[in-house]
Amino acid sequence: MADTEAIRAFEHAGWEKAAGRYVDSFATATRQFIPGLLDAARVRAGCSVLDVACGPGFVTAGAAARGAVARGLDFSPAMLGVARARHPGIQFDEGDAEALPYADGAFDAVVSNFGIHHVPRPIVALCQAHRVLRPGGAIAFTIWAAPTENVAWKLVFDAIRRCGDMSASRAPAPGGGFGTPADCATALEQAGFADVGTRPLGGVWRHADGRAVLEALRAGTARMAALIGAQPEAAIPAIVAEIDRAAAEYRDTQGLAIPLSAFVAFGRRG
Repeated sequence: MADTEAIRAFEHAGWEKAAGRYVDSFATATRQFIPGLLDAARVRAGCSVLDVACGPGFVTAGAAARGAVARGLDFSPAMLGVARARHPGIQFDEGDAEALPYADGAFDAVVSNFGIHHVPRPIVALCQAHRVLRPGGAIAFTIWAAPTENVAWKLVFDAIRRCGDMSASRAPAPGGGFGTPADCATALEQAGFADVGTRPLGGVWRHADGRAVLEALRAGTARMAALIGAQPEAAIPAIVAEIDRAAAEYRDTQGLAIPLSAFVAFGRRG
């Protein structure tokens, strides 16, 4: 059984640490998936939208730009500080995805961009999303494809396996099995959602070289940052060199153009 308090403490500490550098590092990957996420939740002018695990508020702002009445929620005060500074006209609340501080049926849509899999008990978070949606309201959330299908992750994991230590991180195991589209669809159904589906999403993550890839993941993530940060400093040059070697096929005249693979899962409250 997952240690929910250990997961919560790990994720909270990780995102508090990442908040100051997230915008210029990992957000350059995650922001690419905002249009697909908002489309899946049918976000449009006049609807009320809750962005769960909002981080620096890019999804919340994207919903507001479509004319929605949007608000964001996150458990990280540091992330919320970034969000409020960048988007002063939007409401951002501190709170727990597993205990949303809103009335039943308060929203037309609930969205989360790469956030649900960081929650200690994702199914509880989905049940909470179901509760705060009005009948017919939509949910959508994004999840990264498996590392075997996601080039950036595979490059780093393979390099650490060859040149570092994959067992070095002491991060607790994630709280829920959300590794495949089928897993996410099943979880949505278990939480009471109807008309459940998934669709693939893609992007391209640009970096100068292997070190830039490694540093973006170290600066702007929680779980991957723990793995990279646990590597012996003496191993980092070899890890970087291995990433560069393996990434050669993705190099163009501007540097590395690394494919990103994710999917969006969606449903509606019946």
